[in-house]
Amino acid sequence: MTPADPQPLAGRHIAVLLGGPSAEREVSLATGAAYIAALERLGAKVTPVDPGRDVAQVLAKLAPDLVFNALHGRWGEDGRVQGVLETLGLRYTHSGVLASALAMDKAKSKAVLAAAGVPVPGGGLFDRQDVARDHVMQPPYVVKPNAEGSSVGVFVVREGANAPPPELAAPDWAFGDAVMVEPYIPGLELAVAVLGRATGPRALAVTEIRPSTGFYDYAAKYSQGGSTHVIPAPIPNAVRDRAMRMAELGHAALGCQGVTRCDFRYDGINDLLVLLEVNTQPGMTPTSLVPEQADHVGVSFDRLVFWIVEDAYARGDAGGIA
Repeated sequence: MTPADPQPLAGRHIAVLLGGPSAEREVSLATGAAYIAALERLGAKVTPVDPGRDVAQVLAKLAPDLVFNALHGRWGEDGRVQGVLETLGLRYTHSGVLASALAMDKAKSKAVLAAAGVPVPGGGLFDRQDVARDHVMQPPYVVKPNAEGSSVGVFVVREGANAPPPELAAPDWAFGDAVMVEPYIPGLELAVAVLGRATGPRALAVTEIRPSTGFYDYAAKYSQGGSTHVIPAPIPNAVRDRAMRMAELGHAALGCQGVTRCDFRYDGINDLLVLLEVNTQPGMTPTSLVPEQADHVGVSFDRLVFWIVEDAYARGDAGGIA
């Protein structure tokens, strides 16, 4: 991608998967719209696909050169749509079946990360009805669905709380019966974007996230003014370097490809840095962290999108963003 070649994707037909059936549909639509605009600026022929049960037939008929996965949440981010694309023999962006499934399952991904030497929070899986009845650990702690993203269904139970969140026992709870309960780590919310394959990932930067509500929930992530992003994070250089190494190790341990975002908590008093999770389909909305970090290191959004496309084409070959 050079000034002499302003439309390097001219002649390529790219299908963009966006929307979908998950609880993160609206975020996916916003991410997909940003990707579509960039791909069109880069010269590609773009076909948006809001997938339903007939997605395999739709994609088989379209026969695109590449499928750009902009889905978030269940089905689009947990290995299932990746399996459909593998079956169809279509090239696609971001991580593959196994890495996507592992990263989406918080319990399994924590086990893999811990085995690779990455510090993670303690806690474990519980039935949501048990968690709703009484404290399963001493507050403060965090309750989250085992297989959701974007802080959907996440609760922080503060010190001194008399009871767990009543929402966990609600009949309309839609996030599965298995919930992860973890000790609450005080301190800073940090994020690190990583680009590359499992054999050579590259962390971009460390951002501190300061939510306006005191908790980095769905609204703080995706609402204008919901949070402030400080980049580079005002932390000691040694902590910055540790976070970037841990993000690269987490990306590699799960076998991720393309772009990921790693979320951390840092307790500066006890110098405790833990990796909360690895997101294999990070958001690309106007308030998202990955494009901000790319811009911080001199990579425009269009160049980032071009790199994601080229990475998907070049799987198995040497490559990088430089």
